[in-house]
Amino acid sequence: MTDSTSSGHPRKDLDTLIHSPVRFSLLAALRNLEDVDFRFLADLLEVSDSTLSQALTVLSEADLISVRKEPVGRRTRTWVAITDTGREAFARHLATLQAIISSGTTDPNNAADPQRSDR
Repeated sequence: MTDSTSSGHPRKDLDTLIHSPVRFSLLAALRNLEDVDFRFLADLLEVSDSTLSQALTVLSEADLISVRKEPVGRRTRTWVAITDTGREAFARHLATLQAIISSGTTDPNNAADPQRSDR
């Protein structure tokens, strides 16, 4: 995770752990769902089992998600849920993305010269 900084461009506050497209999509899905089955997540995110497994490992090691395995007959079923830490980290990441979007609405270099065009 990146350290929060009080100055500079907001992109510096992006959490590189979350910013990966698969991990971002995974946390976005989990924040609105309870325990989710591995197969459901792989299908929802349209990723291979190995890609999902790698993302789960990274997020689980960072305590952003919890992974629970249950025996079902001869197989094991994997359940995934977002942790409170993960929910907070994802909310901070979304706020940072919004700050980046907002930072593009005002350009101090162009504010003094309304005729300037950077097309």
